[in-house]
Amino acid sequence: MTKDSCHTSRRRFIKISVAGLAATPIATALLSGAAQAVDTVSESEPMATALGYKTDATKASNRKDSAATCSSCNLFSGKPGASDGPCSVFGGKLVNAKGWCTAWVKKA
Repeated sequence: MTKDSCHTSRRRFIKISVAGLAATPIATALLSGAAQAVDTVSESEPMATALGYKTDATKASNRKDSAATCSSCNLFSGKPGASDGPCSVFGGKLVNAKGWCTAWVKKA
């Protein structure tokens, strides 16, 4: 009986070790997700084109308010004074702080 429990423990140890080694690359990829670069929105992307996004707000023909820029938009979550930041309209992709699109909503 001692012989069987020894073999069982060894087999269990080997199975757990193999599973752990196989899971390491997956865990590393999941945990290092924050280190990945964030994409920047291009004016030629379909969503950007549909919303009239311009990286330079002065070139946006639909803009009525001269103070309306991405940095003054409620959907922009970049740091104050940053040159770009994530926008919730574009799925968190970076937009130019001096840009503009038709989804602009004044910060409250």
